Amino acid sequence: MTDNLASNSSTAGKRLNKYISESGFCSRRGADKLIETNRVTINGKLPELGTKVQPDDEVKVDGKLISASAKNKSDRIYIAYNKPIGITCTSEAHVRGNIIDAIGHKERIFPIGRLDKPSEGLIFLTSDGDIVNKILRAENAHDKEYIVTVDKPISERFVERMSRGVPILGTITKPCIVRVKSRFVFSIILTQGLNRQIRRMCEYLDYEVKALKRERIMNVKLGNLKSGQWRDLTPAEMDEINQAVSGSRKTATETVVKAKKTYSDLIK
Repeated sequence: MTDNLASNSSTAGKRLNKYISESGFCSRRGADKLIETNRVTINGKLPELGTKVQPDDEVKVDGKLISASAKNKSDRIYIAYNKPIGITCTSEAHVRGNIIDAIGHKERIFPIGRLDKPSEGLIFLTSDGDIVNKILRAENAHDKEYIVTVDKPISERFVERMSRGVPILGTITKPCIVRVKSRFVFSIILTQGLNRQIRRMCEYLDYEVKALKRERIMNVKLGNLKSGQWRDLTPAEMDEINQAVSGSRKTATETVVKAKKTYSDLIK
């Protein structure tokens, strides 16, 4: 077993946060928080962020042994869930109405991304923490389609401005596809996931969202899945998802920095 955790960080092996996320315990971001709060040990010692795990190392979280993931990920869970309004997309057990309790899956899973509590529709959950980062990274430009109901008739100007992009949260939203469904209803296809993005975009244009439902993520559609129901993603769906994220290289931080620079250039 490795005795020097400091030197361990520069040798061959798997990064600790990746090791934990691949085990299905949590996402990489969640693993970083566990490491920072001294809840993780390697061979009985507290590691640093960036420490690498060697094949014979013993990794524990809160004293519980964490096992390495199967190389083919055959032990991983991937599901699609039709989240009802009122359910909160968190794995924190103390939060009333959290998504984990709502699903009641027998395995440890966590959501990929989120849907606001007042929103409904499709969301993925998994026990594969490594795939979370890849799907959420903005540069991968994964389509997400929503059906939105607003409080007043939809104008041509509204469609044009929404499609082109509006300034929210210190950036300009990326161009997107907006289609009018009826007088008060439109569909929108986004390739980014800013906090409460659609609601903020509508608010900027003086519209209020009355209902919001996510119908599709990438190649997976909500289909006939009823509110509150979930299903396993099919092998064909997972093949397409894995192909779509296979080229992921940039980090989320790099993407945010570029977006802020673009915003600064536009408002000069």
